[in-house]
Amino acid sequence: MIKKRIIIGISGATGIQYGIKALELLRELDVETHVIISKAAELVRSYETQYKHDTIVSLADKAYALADVGAAISSGSFKTMGMLIAPCSVKTMSEIATGVTSSLMSRAADVTLKERRKLVLLFRETPLHAGHIKTMLQITEMGGIVMPPVPAFYMQPQSIDEMVKHTVARALDLFGFDIEIPRWER
Repeated sequence: MIKKRIIIGISGATGIQYGIKALELLRELDVETHVIISKAAELVRSYETQYKHDTIVSLADKAYALADVGAAISSGSFKTMGMLIAPCSVKTMSEIATGVTSSLMSRAADVTLKERRKLVLLFRETPLHAGHIKTMLQITEMGGIVMPPVPAFYMQPQSIDEMVKHTVARALDLFGFDIEIPRWER
């Protein structure tokens, strides 16, 4: 049985709160988390949150430098349940779709796909041009899941944090985690 272990990538798109929330929710479960934060994500962090780098890193069991392409998570022999990139930038998605592994983020995602593990990308871009759509199709054909973080309003959220938590919990559903959130019931 694979230990409950997941990789969280935080790339440089707006919405760093999604990656932070994933780490917070997984910390409450018996899940070992491994995080990679891109340089662009660090810039976004300073614009969008009051979080310090060390605070985010402390939420994970293990953190890796973006340039550390020899890290454990760059090998298929390091067993994980898969990888969630939240948020996922156009650059990161494009590197993954083309097999360009210029950083640990894209290398870990590439390994996740080649090992037929779950790869979920919370792709943060709008509007889309044909290149974005083709890239999303490539990821999907390779076995990845592209999940734009679209808020659900049926739950009547009272805060941004509720919307972020709901989206992240839905993404973690794809890995088999069951986080208590309002669900559609009729």
